[in-house]
Amino acid sequence: MSTKIKICGLTKPEDIELLNALEVELAGFVFYKPSPRHLNQDRAAQIASRCRPEMQRVALLVDPSDDEVDMALAAISPHHIQLHGHETPERVSEIRRRGACDIIKALPIESADDFATARDYAEVANWFLFDAKPSPDGLPGGNGDAFDWTQISAYDQSQAYLLAGGLNAQNVARAIEISRAPMVDISSGVESAPGEKDPQQIEQFVKAVRFADTIGKE
Repeated sequence: MSTKIKICGLTKPEDIELLNALEVELAGFVFYKPSPRHLNQDRAAQIASRCRPEMQRVALLVDPSDDEVDMALAAISPHHIQLHGHETPERVSEIRRRGACDIIKALPIESADDFATARDYAEVANWFLFDAKPSPDGLPGGNGDAFDWTQISAYDQSQAYLLAGGLNAQNVARAIEISRAPMVDISSGVESAPGEKDPQQIEQFVKAVRFADTIGKE
């Protein structure tokens, strides 16, 4: 089975055109004001409208209010809402009902013990996203830090997951080999500056993932 790719933090229409050409499976749009990749409703709608029909749109939110959820829904009609904050299972369930779409719950990972948190969200999350635990002053995601991929062996839930944090074209094949991740997620690893996606780096990353798929996950 091929590894799905999610490119997150897209900020320009030309980003989408490249992802369309490369047949990337998921496109992520950030609705979190402190992030350099934040989009307002109009800008997000303009960019997301370029997505080819087969591409799945993901709205990234952090501890959102109902109004913020509604704004993201109106902007991009997401297939998935990715929650990157401290949302409780109860709040995730509320957002899932409100959005009527799948939920990706991001979980910060520092040690193998952190995967136990997934059990709390087993009834409300469709997928998980495992990212390195940020520093106290860091953003919830997109920091370019990696965790020990071998720790994923501690994950014991049935939901599929995305591997994120510190990935790039040079290490993603190794990351897939170690983690057996069915999906990978990248943002800062394909940027020339925060919020500025680099076309060459995106192409190299996609090529590296596709190459990893050809050699298989044995």
